[in-house]
Amino acid sequence: MNARVKLVDRQAGIVSREIYVSEELYQKERERVFGKAWLYIGHESQIPDSGDFILSRMGEESVIMTRARTGEVQVMLNSCRHRGMRVCRYDEGHTEKFYCPYHGWSYNLDGSLAHVTEYEREYKEQGFDHSQWGLIKAKVAVVRGTVWATWDPDGDFDSYLGGARQLLELSFVGWDGEGAVEVVGSTQKWQIPSNWKIVAENFAGDMLHVVSHRSVDIVGIGPNTESGRRDASHTAQYVQAGYAEGHASVVGFYNDTDPRRDYSASKITAEYFQDCYAKRKRVLGDQALISPAVGTIFPNMSFHGNQPRTILVAHPVSVDKTEMWRQYFVDRDAPREVKDFLRKYYLRYSGPAGLTEQDDMENWNYATNASKGFMARQFPYNYAAGIGNETTTNRLPGATVEVNGQGELHGRSMYGKWAEFMGEADHV
Repeated sequence: MNARVKLVDRQAGIVSREIYVSEELYQKERERVFGKAWLYIGHESQIPDSGDFILSRMGEESVIMTRARTGEVQVMLNSCRHRGMRVCRYDEGHTEKFYCPYHGWSYNLDGSLAHVTEYEREYKEQGFDHSQWGLIKAKVAVVRGTVWATWDPDGDFDSYLGGARQLLELSFVGWDGEGAVEVVGSTQKWQIPSNWKIVAENFAGDMLHVVSHRSVDIVGIGPNTESGRRDASHTAQYVQAGYAEGHASVVGFYNDTDPRRDYSASKITAEYFQDCYAKRKRVLGDQALISPAVGTIFPNMSFHGNQPRTILVAHPVSVDKTEMWRQYFVDRDAPREVKDFLRKYYLRYSGPAGLTEQDDMENWNYATNASKGFMARQFPYNYAAGIGNETTTNRLPGATVEVNGQGELHGRSMYGKWAEFMGEADHV
């Protein structure tokens, strides 16, 4: 890679294709981004009881998210301190201890070392300190049930989120404004030949790519009897919100006078949401009219805060391969018929079989491949749409916004922060 290449010019809205295809940059990302940023791990509803666990990832590394006997959520590197074998080999389940099948070391739910093979004979006389050989633990934070972790011992999640905390608070509270949500089913996982950043950028707030979904809009896979992919909720003014911390979102401000027409394909679901919305207005007041439609929390956790309510994490596998992890959410206390109806809708929309996601995956694959050629790599991408149209609103603290959400503030926010993490701040 040419060291003189200007990778990101946030002010001009110019981004080098090198950031999607350079192996050198990818190796730096593993340390500078995924070794220091706060990363989405999972949701508390996946581990309701002590001893429950799921496997997740931080960058390329496998981690265990479990609930200790104290009830505290732990995130630990899935690697035995003796020789590195995985101490957990199942995607999800329940256990009393994590056991290494290589040499028999075992660990408690909090990651502390429980047993060392041949300890009495081979280690005891050496003054072996068990407390120094537990599983490597990450720092953990929880917001509305979403679990985050970082390897940075000085990392402060509140500072990292900034004003974007509002997005999580509104997206992952129950539709009534106070209840809890839960993951429905297991995490869908599949791989695509794309750089992870293109995926994260797409959900950060790219409203211009709606042209890609024209055919799906015509088919009408939404949860109502009208055409379209999504619910037919209030008329809304949409803005694109960008944060100095690198997060971005498309946020809708609803018109409270409009009737809701959502979920007309399921009478019980429609009635449930009508009831929830009335409660939501009482609980949240004006906040009830704010709906984060899509967004990305830097670097790679993307979400739909409306419907389908879901999280996608773009886990890097290599410079041109990403493992997609998609989770779906429903209100924990919703009727079974509502959960079943929404689950079927979610699967039509997102995931490897989702019609909308299939459109996106084709774009991401080609965009990555188109960045590899010798000639193509000489010419940057343009993220200048909307420059000069930014403003602020007190409804979204800490955010810069573009009215109507048609610009590319999302990309400038995300790649500006990426450049800072990568030590390229002088290019921003």
